[in-house]
Amino acid sequence: MAETLEMKELAEVVVRFSGDSGDGMQLAGNIFSTVSATVGNSISTFPDYPADIRAPQGSLTGVSGFQVHIGAEMVYTPGDKCDVLVAMNAAALKTQYKYAKPGAAIIIDTDSFGPSDLKKAAFATEDYLGEMGIDPDRVIACPITQMVKDCLADSGMDVKAMLKCRNMFALGLVCWLFDRDLDIAFNYLKEKFAKKAGVAEANIKVIQAGYDYGHNTHSSVANVYRIETKNKVPGRYMDITGNKATAYGFIAAAEKAGLKLFLGSYPITPATDVLHELSKHKSLGVTTVQCEDEIAGCASSVGASFAGALAVTSTSGPGICLKSEAMNLAVIMELPLVVLDVQRGGPATGLPTKSEQTDLLQALFGRNGESPMPVIAATSPTDCFEAAYAASKMALEHMTPVILMTDAYVANGSAAFKLPNLADYPAINPPYVPEELKGSWTPYLRDAETGVRYWAVPGREGFQHILGGLEKDNKTGAISTDPENHDLMTRLRQEKINKIPVPDLEVLGDKDDADLLIVGFGGTYGHLHAAMDEMRAAGKKVALAHFKCINPLPKNTAAVLSKYKKVVVAEQNMGQLAGWLRMKIDNFTPYQFNQVKGQPFVVAELVEAFNEIINK
Repeated sequence: MAETLEMKELAEVVVRFSGDSGDGMQLAGNIFSTVSATVGNSISTFPDYPADIRAPQGSLTGVSGFQVHIGAEMVYTPGDKCDVLVAMNAAALKTQYKYAKPGAAIIIDTDSFGPSDLKKAAFATEDYLGEMGIDPDRVIACPITQMVKDCLADSGMDVKAMLKCRNMFALGLVCWLFDRDLDIAFNYLKEKFAKKAGVAEANIKVIQAGYDYGHNTHSSVANVYRIETKNKVPGRYMDITGNKATAYGFIAAAEKAGLKLFLGSYPITPATDVLHELSKHKSLGVTTVQCEDEIAGCASSVGASFAGALAVTSTSGPGICLKSEAMNLAVIMELPLVVLDVQRGGPATGLPTKSEQTDLLQALFGRNGESPMPVIAATSPTDCFEAAYAASKMALEHMTPVILMTDAYVANGSAAFKLPNLADYPAINPPYVPEELKGSWTPYLRDAETGVRYWAVPGREGFQHILGGLEKDNKTGAISTDPENHDLMTRLRQEKINKIPVPDLEVLGDKDDADLLIVGFGGTYGHLHAAMDEMRAAGKKVALAHFKCINPLPKNTAAVLSKYKKVVVAEQNMGQLAGWLRMKIDNFTPYQFNQVKGQPFVVAELVEAFNEIINK
């Protein structure tokens, strides 16, 4: 009698693809995410790259992972652990099994578990499943390498080219497990390899073979799973990474302001994708310049700002150090500039492919002299669009450099992004010097209400002027070393930042009677929100206040934080936000939860720590 397949509906599932850095795990994960986002599922992804540029094949340090959390309703994190683990070789199984839930299904390529593979992965015996305590009944063991060779035997491809398609076989099998529509994956590959039709055809053939293998062998232990979308919002969607969303946010802001967009940058992981993306959009008035070093990248953007463009420079933590002199030039010249800092693990070269929140104090104070700058932090991959737009608007309207902080987790991660209608976004109105001031205008003449100096773009007759790094007289704009004038200019620059209007700090959850308020900023939003939800479901009174604008702080910050008996500040550093809040708020003494592991928070660990604080 034929085995009957049962279709089970799930609310959510977490899948982790892992293999050598050359095995295409990021591509397989991205395609599976795109397929899921296209049908309306909520997704959250976490690409976990190795730090080695190209580690030896089969080595423990060369394993690349991609985790995706798919939900029928909103999901906030990529998940602590996975329900399905794809391990393309022995090293992947050895290093990634710790991310699998008890009872998780494990897909392996048995052709990559030979004696030499096991030796490289530091297995002591050939019984690798027994050695790791894995139940064989949970393992879908496939000779993927050989099946791919057989599938492509008539393709004319050499063996090396064939093996690059192994990831697609695993993807096809996972698509069968979760009843995914292969046509979406096929279209993705046709578009990606539009100039290489043979490559696209081979990958499509292998995906279908993986799907058919699952169907013919009932590899899901006689179950197929479906995740239906519960709350569909009409619109056009795409699976977008944080870096791409950031680039689109800058383009949108420039269009809204009626300006050209200029990016002066120097390649650095994990910020380089913003440079790559913006370089594709010359037709939208975008100019990108890859400079010889970080300070040149920033200085070129200062020049573009003086010339009247929306100017951006992008980097990661080490690059912020190098840009600081040119950033300060924008401070004293009071020119609009957005400085994008995609945070990574540090100090020094540190962990280039990992994620931290350790640049906050550098963003706030990492320059000589009194040099105030607004600081904004994006909370998710899709929020990177909103944050880039907001940072651009703030810079242009208040004539100041603004630091936009993301991190490797949100920059490389992806989510389903509903394409926005630019007409719904607020206007961007730079403070151009009024024509009626011709003849009486000086470079540091300010709007009386906002304290913002007027912007005279070169080319306007009667408004020729010189700016530079030396202190200027408040009235004339001439170079000045007068002590009283320097004190005045320092205070005016600070007051201008203080007057920038920012939204009030919003409190989620049990905002009226919480026993614990969780506080965070930036890319930890999803994990802290998930921890709050889990604790509330268990009957605890918990609230969350998450900062997007860190300088200036929202006006209601002190009122919110002083309302609760217990407050915990959770961040991926040693306490930088907590220290900043203690500076700005009298008698603020929060609990702290700090980790610096280069990895996202684990929700279960947050819940345990927060429950301990409540019970104290």
